[in-house]
Amino acid sequence: MLKGDRCAGPKCGIERRAKPPGPHAVTRRRLSDRGIQLREKQRAKYIYGLFERQFKQFFRRAERKTGVTGQNLLVLLERRLDNIVYRLGFADSHAQARQLVGHGHIMVNEHRTDVPSYVVNEGDTISWSQGSTKTEYFKTLQESIKAKTVPTWLDLDREHLVGKVVSLPRPEDIEAKFQVKSIVEYYSR
Repeated sequence: MLKGDRCAGPKCGIERRAKPPGPHAVTRRRLSDRGIQLREKQRAKYIYGLFERQFKQFFRRAERKTGVTGQNLLVLLERRLDNIVYRLGFADSHAQARQLVGHGHIMVNEHRTDVPSYVVNEGDTISWSQGSTKTEYFKTLQESIKAKTVPTWLDLDREHLVGKVVSLPRPEDIEAKFQVKSIVEYYSR
């Protein structure tokens, strides 16, 4: 969540400590329903690397679409360009993927794109810019990409490091590490 896969294992700081810091702290107090909703919203923001204003804009877009708001939000967040770069295995964390996009290393449909919040569509191709293929990072990535798995809604040419959005992600395809229902409840007050 914070830096790569650290919070997926037992070394996660949030999951490891049952007590708050300090010499007199015994146990943590039970969170209210509002606190649980806030924590889930914050977790989603941190996972995708968004500020509050950006996250709220994505929620409003999901609200305007037809269907279930929570599922729409999840699909919109997964379709962000920096998230696609992370899911394809071009980066080890969302922050690194955001940096790769921001520095202009990634191209969408043969056009250089440096906006991490760009929402990709079905059929879009994600590739590396010509100058970036000569970097040392690209060469080491070609070696290590063979061991990484790609979601079913994406396709990756491992030889040329070109990804394609085969279909839009379905809510069943997305492994959410947060409760979308709580986020919808938080914004629906």
